Amino acid sequence: MKNLTSIQPSKTQPARLAALKQSFHDWNQSPDVLAKMAKRLSTTLSLETQLGIIAEEIAQTIPFDALNYRHRIARQDFVFSTGMGGPHRCEYRLTLEGSYYGTLAFHRRQKFTDEELTGLEMMLSAAICPMRNACQYIAIEQAALTDALTGIGNKRALDEALLRASALADRHGAPWSLILCDLDHFKLINDNHGHVVGDHILSRTAEKLEQAIRNSDTVYRFGGEEFAVLLPHTSEQEAREVAERIRLAIESIRVDGGETPLTVTGSCGVATHLADEAPEQWLARADEALYRAKAQGRNCTRVFASIS
Repeated sequence: MKNLTSIQPSKTQPARLAALKQSFHDWNQSPDVLAKMAKRLSTTLSLETQLGIIAEEIAQTIPFDALNYRHRIARQDFVFSTGMGGPHRCEYRLTLEGSYYGTLAFHRRQKFTDEELTGLEMMLSAAICPMRNACQYIAIEQAALTDALTGIGNKRALDEALLRASALADRHGAPWSLILCDLDHFKLINDNHGHVVGDHILSRTAEKLEQAIRNSDTVYRFGGEEFAVLLPHTSEQEAREVAERIRLAIESIRVDGGETPLTVTGSCGVATHLADEAPEQWLARADEALYRAKAQGRNCTRVFASIS
């Protein structure tokens, strides 16, 4: 076995450490606009916080009346605005190494001078790397909450959404409803036609569900062929109507199955949130309603505790 000898610090190390410490101190205390902004941006991976910092730092050097940012990250629109716009605008498409990281526009009542435009470009050049990191962080977070096959929210995303919805329902007293939808006899499709066809039907189902609901509603896949729809400000009767619309949308799916097109049906269970109800209890009641729909012939909608 070889003997390990400790590494002895060289005589130049203390001097190098002192120089490094001084360099860090100088950078930290630098009045330079770009250095100050870079330092602030490096403290967070929140894109919203970064855009607020960018707006503050640029406004100290180049006055503007409004800033608008828009980007689509992981199938979701990200929009940030501050101030009130003016008739003059300069817009920048932010790219780094060939990748797009959103569009940033500045508005004001007076026209921007050439010197100001040059200054804006310099400051955005210093901001693009931290913004890239923030955009990628959002994409990673969204990937962890997204079903890979259908692109909608997964079971983890549903659990988090139910927790938030329960808290909001209790706080504001507004009705929230949950629909669970399960494709009928889906195992037979996989067994008789293969998983590729089955996956295609699942993707089409997610599309149909998203088309059948409002922008404020959200769809999740939390089981093999089981989907959930969360409906804010929606009563039990309204949720039943949405469930029926979803059921008919699923019924309209047609997939090439050879001689005859494949069709599929779905069963739905509905539960409206009760006061002080835990998310898992809410989910269990919707699941019980779905079980009743399955037991009573499938391709129908049942509401928890209803007589129907």
